[in-house]
Amino acid sequence: MQRIKHLIILVSAIHALSACGNDDVETSAAASADNTPTAAAKPLFAHNGTVSKPGAPFAMSYRIIGTPIVGSPVTIDLRVESMLGARPITVDYRINDAAAMSLHEAQPARVQVEPAANENFIAQRVTVIPQREGRIYLNVSASFETPLGSTSTIMAVPIQVGTGGPELRENGEVQLDENREAVRVLTQD
Repeated sequence: MQRIKHLIILVSAIHALSACGNDDVETSAAASADNTPTAAAKPLFAHNGTVSKPGAPFAMSYRIIGTPIVGSPVTIDLRVESMLGARPITVDYRINDAAAMSLHEAQPARVQVEPAANENFIAQRVTVIPQREGRIYLNVSASFETPLGSTSTIMAVPIQVGTGGPELRENGEVQLDENREAVRVLTQD
C-alpha cells in the first residue's frame, strides 16, 4: 500500500514537471519579519523546473549545472521554499535505479537544514554520478514534523544523459484474445 502511495506521488510529480516545459523559470523568495508566506520577491536564479502544488507545504525548483556525462559528477542546484514559514527542513535524496545513477561519495542521502534568518527557503547542491545514457531521475523530498505528523513534498528531477534513452525490450508475445483484440502474453523466458 505504501509503495502504491509513493508511486502515485512520483507519477504526479513527473506529470507536473512535464507540464512545466523547458523554459527557464525565475523563482523568487522573500519573507516578511513575521515569517508569513512570500509577499515581495527578488529572483535567486533561473531554474529548469519548478514543482508547486496549491496547498503543498513546499515549492521546489532545480537547475542542472553543466552537461551530464556518464561517469562524471553532475551538480544540481535545489531551492526549497516553505509555504508555511521558516522552520527546519529535512531533505532526502533517493535514486530508484542504482545501475542508472549514484550519489557522489561525499553526498549525504539526507540533510537537515534551517533557513537563514528572515528567509523561508533553503538552497542546496546535490552531486550525482550518471551510470548510463538516457533519462534518469533523482527523487527529492522535503519534509518537516508537525504535531499531527510529518508533512512533505516530493519532486523527481529529470536528468538527460547523452541523446538516447534506454533500450526498450518487449517481453512476451502478442496474441489475439477471444474478442480478436491484441494482447501481450508474458512467458517464462
